[in-house]
Amino acid sequence: MPDNPVAVGPYRCGRGEPLMFIIGPCVIESEALVMQVATRLAELKAELNLPIVFKSSFDKANRTSGDSFRGPGLKAGLEILARVREKTGLPVLTDIHEISQAEPAAAVCTILQIPAFLARQTDLVQAAAEATAKHGGVLNIKKPQFVAPEDMIHAVKKSEMSGNPRVLLTERGTTFGYGRLINDMRAIPVMQGFGVPVIFDATHSVQLPGGSTTGGQRHMVATLARAAVASGCDGVFLESHPDPDKAKSDGPNQVALSDVPALLRQLLRIRAALAEPA
Repeated sequence: MPDNPVAVGPYRCGRGEPLMFIIGPCVIESEALVMQVATRLAELKAELNLPIVFKSSFDKANRTSGDSFRGPGLKAGLEILARVREKTGLPVLTDIHEISQAEPAAAVCTILQIPAFLARQTDLVQAAAEATAKHGGVLNIKKPQFVAPEDMIHAVKKSEMSGNPRVLLTERGTTFGYGRLINDMRAIPVMQGFGVPVIFDATHSVQLPGGSTTGGQRHMVATLARAAVASGCDGVFLESHPDPDKAKSDGPNQVALSDVPALLRQLLRIRAALAEPA
């Protein structure tokens, strides 16, 4: 059986535990920017007594255009993420795209994330599960836009078979025609039914795929996050940037860093309301 709650560094995520937040810029644009965001998140963790995980990608390998900014790469990116962890004390998440990235990334990051488009790649999931199991970490698997929530049980089993019962699943929208994603909030309790905590990705869910660059509806992030927390998710994933309109990746979907505290407080109030007697 998968673990639930799941130990995520100093936190626990899942049944009976506080709402966990995974927040950070889409891609590592520079060490200075990453450290700016991480420092503010560490302050919020202390102010609000929240479990916050810092996230950022060392390589955005799934960009629409070949000319798009991808990040500093594996070696430099992991060095920056290691310094974030050491200076802020926050657990760190990053995504991987290749089997060879699993071991070095798991040695630095508490959570390895499998991107939605790659979640059915058995060898990648198994390599990530083995590496995170070795280092005491967690595997977060994003539900592909083209996969029914019921079918994510197979991804959970792949991780368990590879030695890691510490699994999170993330809902991030389902393809609806061309250029639009929709969220069926039933996916949250369905995937929780596998015995794993479920995270809601409120920023990638507002993407508008297509064209030379991916668009998005940033103003809808709060709406979907509120709905997901009301539906009982175990955590919320938010990409955030000090100036989203100047971000080098997924700017239209990212929440301004200055807007994050108010949104977190709102989501915490919704979570508290769920605990009140009916």
